[in-house]
Amino acid sequence: MHPDAGGIDIGATQVYAALPPDRGAEPVRVFETFTEDLYALAAWLQAHHVTTVAMESTGVYWIPVFQVLEAAGIEVYLVNAHHAKNVPGRKSDVSDCQWLQYLHSVGLLRGSFRPPDEICAARTLLRHRTTLVAAAAAHVQHMQKALVQMNVRLQHVLSDLSGTSGLAIIDARLAGERDPARLATLRDPRVKASEETVAKALVGDWRAEHLFTLRQAREAYRYCRTQIRECDAEIERRLAQLRSQVDPTQTPPPPPPRPPRQHKGDLHLEGADLRTELYRVLGVDATEIPGLGTTSVAGLVMHLGTDLAAFPKVACFTNWQGLCPNPQVSGGRVLK
Repeated sequence: MHPDAGGIDIGATQVYAALPPDRGAEPVRVFETFTEDLYALAAWLQAHHVTTVAMESTGVYWIPVFQVLEAAGIEVYLVNAHHAKNVPGRKSDVSDCQWLQYLHSVGLLRGSFRPPDEICAARTLLRHRTTLVAAAAAHVQHMQKALVQMNVRLQHVLSDLSGTSGLAIIDARLAGERDPARLATLRDPRVKASEETVAKALVGDWRAEHLFTLRQAREAYRYCRTQIRECDAEIERRLAQLRSQVDPTQTPPPPPPRPPRQHKGDLHLEGADLRTELYRVLGVDATEIPGLGTTSVAGLVMHLGTDLAAFPKVACFTNWQGLCPNPQVSGGRVLK
């Protein structure tokens, strides 16, 4: 039971807030979504001795409201909208914020898991990095499309167009080199295709319009890779601020007997070894778990944090992840 509970209904331009029915003549107020109005909302709730509020996770509109109220010392229950709507007994003349306030006051709402603020900041950076990696991959596809339209079959002789050989050849061609034989000499010696085969693949119809799109795709890819490196540096700074779970003088775990293969999308730290940094934060080497690499473990840390006390049992954690089976059976038949 939460006798000092409030309810908040968040929209794009307005926020509706409800107090307990016995807290004044005006139990419902409307606030705009500007920052000063959100601070006024927090002050209004505090003036009426509201210590906890419930709100639905509506898009990303709830994030500024959540952060302002949390900073003001008000406990915020972030509620799945389906949970609030599935509770029977709602009257048609009750607004959404009043219904949330009532459900929260009688303890019928369950708050969603949200990690601490420092983990949320790292999670935002990691998700932004994922977007940048996807954008870089899209620009590689644009380069490949431009080459195919000029009948330059470079992707058939190189395993990775965005590798050292592919980018060196593309950069040289955009710089004005037209001789396929000279371009082929830029291939890395480890490329399986011979220099003659690469030169043959570089004979094409170098049309001006496709060279223009190739140049723009190459520049966009270069810019994305620069942003990814900057994002990695900021993630490294955030990881360094997390509390250490091991003695600073303790020897880090030995490297694996067979280092895993690195991929372009993997998280890379310039000033520290990612595996050692994760060991410092977690207190264990989670990369020893089969199937988990450094980037995967970093993703878990930056989504969950290092304290899983919010999940009292393993079953709760797997259910939150959506890993529990949900067979729907009726009359002995599996429906879903």
